[in-house]
This record gives sequence, structure tokens and C-alpha cells, in this order.
Amino acid sequence: MTYFMGIDIGSTSVKGVIIKSGRLLVFRQQPSGADYRAAAVGLSSQLLERAGLASQQIAGTVITGHNVTGLAFASKKAADIRCCARGISRLFPEVRTVIDIQALSSRVIQLSDAGRVINFATSEKCAAGSGRFLEIVANILKVDIKEIGRLSLKSRRPISFTTSCAVFGEAEVISRVAEGAAVADILAGAHRALADKLAALIDRLGLEPSCAISGGGGLDSGLRHSLEERLGVTLLVPERPRLVTALGAAIMAQEMAA
Repeated sequence: MTYFMGIDIGSTSVKGVIIKSGRLLVFRQQPSGADYRAAAVGLSSQLLERAGLASQQIAGTVITGHNVTGLAFASKKAADIRCCARGISRLFPEVRTVIDIQALSSRVIQLSDAGRVINFATSEKCAAGSGRFLEIVANILKVDIKEIGRLSLKSRRPISFTTSCAVFGEAEVISRVAEGAAVADILAGAHRALADKLAALIDRLGLEPSCAISGGGGLDSGLRHSLEERLGVTLLVPERPRLVTALGAAIMAQEMAA
């Protein structure tokens, strides 16, 4: 059997997978830290250890995400948008629109029938259009980021954010807390605000069903609910949304070796 590795170097975490005959064999995610290169090297070693493989048994490795140099184990580099597209297409061949929500940016990708990138739109360089905005809100409210989705679904009167800026949004959250707004209502409002930002990206491209979500945002049930409500669609959600791009990188490694 032939094995392939894909590593996605993100701003806050590195994700990696090894696939065997096109199927996920092992995976791992860990913080990126300050040294992306060291994080990628360490992750590759841990993936090999989990899989019980030697480096010589990996037929190809594709690296994506932040650009790093000096990675002897990497066969190729590829754009993360292409890798995300390949990963989603393998999981959901019917998908034509991907909403990829990362820690510091978000983007919407349109796919062809063959799972190739046709067009894409990326959020501006502002935390209000990414998962970072939700982290800011969660920190102010002293809520574990893993719990914000569940809590926001309990909201009965979501607040409306009057600003599209993360800095002013932070001040607005503090004001709403002082006014006595319920935590669930503030979180639901934050999810709606981010959903509106993402919908604006989709409006630039046009929504082509079916639609899937990837990245860390795919783990947030409250955000998924707000997006589905705003867009009028049912989102397809990978079992492990954060691994989609790394999976796509491994698939590209396999395709390059064919």
C-alpha cells in the first residue's frame, strides 16, 4: 500500500494527515507556536509514529498554508484554497460552494463538478470576518470557545451588533454585558454578525448548492445555525472540519504521484 501525507500550517495550529489508498489513516492537530517550521517537522514525526511508519514509506507529502522553507520531507507545496477544495470534494462530491472559516480569515470557494476551484472571495483583513471575532467575544464573556455554539442556541432575543469592526464590536459586547444582556443573546448576536459577513462574500460569487462548511468554524453549532438561517440552506459538515485542507493536501500528493 502507498501512503501520502498532507500538512496544513495555520496561523494558530498545524494539522496533518496520512492517507492510505485514499482513506484517512491517522491525523493530528497541535498549536503552531512561534516557529511554523519546527511545528511542521514535529507534526510529521508524530504522524509517522502514530501510523507506525518510517519516513521512507511516505510516497509524497504536500505542504500548504503558511510558507516555510527547509522542509526536507515535503515533496511539493500547494495553495491552501486548492487543498481545501480537494478535501471537501473528496468528502462531499456534490458540493459546489465551500465556506471555509479559519482563525484569522474566512473565504468562500466555488467548485466545479470535478472539485476544482472556479472562483473565491476572501474576507478583508479584520477579525470581524473570522473565527477570531468569536474568540474575542468568548473571552469577554468568560465562556469556553467550545461552548459558545451550544449556549447561543438557547438565545431568545439575539442582540444586533451595530458595527462591522472587531474593535468596536468588542466595546459593544462590554456595553451589552453592562446593560445586563444575557450571555446567550450576545453570543447569538455575534454569530449572526459573522454570518452576515460571510453572506456578503457569498453574494459576490453567488450561492451554488450544495454548500459545505470547513475550518474551525464548522465546529460551532451556533454559527452553523446562523449561516443556515441567513442563507436558507442546510450545510454539509465534515466529521473533522479542521482537517479538510490537510486532507486535500494529502490527496494532491497522491494525485501528483499518479
